[in-house]
Amino acid sequence: MNDLGSAFEAAIGLVSGADPALLGIVLLSLQVSLSALAVAALVGLPLGALLAVARFPGRAAVIVALNALMGLPPVLCGLLIYLLLSRAGPLGPLGLLFTPTAMVIAQAVLIAPIVAALARQVLEGMWEEYGEQLRSFRVSAIRAVPTLLWDGRFALLTVLLAGFGRAAAEVGAVMIVGGNIEGYTRVMTTAIALETSKGDLPLALALGMVLMAIVAVVNALAQGLRDVAGRWAG
Repeated sequence: MNDLGSAFEAAIGLVSGADPALLGIVLLSLQVSLSALAVAALVGLPLGALLAVARFPGRAAVIVALNALMGLPPVLCGLLIYLLLSRAGPLGPLGLLFTPTAMVIAQAVLIAPIVAALARQVLEGMWEEYGEQLRSFRVSAIRAVPTLLWDGRFALLTVLLAGFGRAAAEVGAVMIVGGNIEGYTRVMTTAIALETSKGDLPLALALGMVLMAIVAVVNALAQGLRDVAGRWAG
């Protein structure tokens, strides 16, 4: 018990003292997760909007596949990205394996289906509500996409926050493609796993505290945006 208390005390000291190693890991984690979120948003939001307004053969199958990909196991995603980026893979010559870029790709692949599927649900409801009115102004479904994205911006921000939370908590895929290299590809989740296995509880606990704080802030922002969206709609 004394050892555990000492570990917590040391962890608090690392956080309050802005330990350089701790800060480096946290900043890299935020950089990778935010970059992955940007890529996933560029792919997922237009795809979700297209599925919300368009009607085409095979649409139901695409939606089912997208919903299934929301549950893609991270280690499987990491393995697939690893095979693509390895020397024998089609993208091997780019030399991206065991780099932050590879970690961004893995996280983006994981969260893009989440962003697209949730965005479709949000925008489909808006299209059902406003579609007839937009069509009366001779606005086609495709041309209505920017309008829906703008009107649904608060709800879509909560979608993006959900994607960021998923990315920030990822460990399996980024460890496979990033290699958990100290000072280069070590992020919060992989560092927590490593430091715990090494018995370095203070650093693991400090990173856990920061990660929980980030998750709490993300959830608070999401709730705040929901309230804003509700007042805006009202």
